Amino acid sequence: MAHPVLAVHGALSRGVLAVTVLVSLAVLFTPGDGVPSAPPGVDKLVHLALFAALALAGRWAGIRGRALAVLLVVYAAVSEVVQALTPLQRSGSVADLLADVLGVALGLLAWGGLARRSSSR
Repeated sequence: MAHPVLAVHGALSRGVLAVTVLVSLAVLFTPGDGVPSAPPGVDKLVHLALFAALALAGRWAGIRGRALAVLLVVYAAVSEVVQALTPLQRSGSVADLLADVLGVALGLLAWGGLARRSSSR
């Protein structure tokens, strides 16, 4: 039996997912002049952490891993295309996309590890 914290928690888990999606929209689509400056590479860590959080929140909300992975990778790719082609004063980046995909993978792996660990207790 899964640890109670890892169980799908209905409205709470869906609310956390909704808030995480809203944060991702703000982070990914804020116009360039509204993005704070940071040392080189920090943006890749932000992308990785953001997509890991989306993966974890999605799994907690009960979305199946494979479907969630596909949705998040498509979201990551679309976000980079939108940044590159719209007047957001942002630039699409393959490196950002790779950080997003790595974040999805790490989030899903972390969820799987937590689930296996809690079920073995």
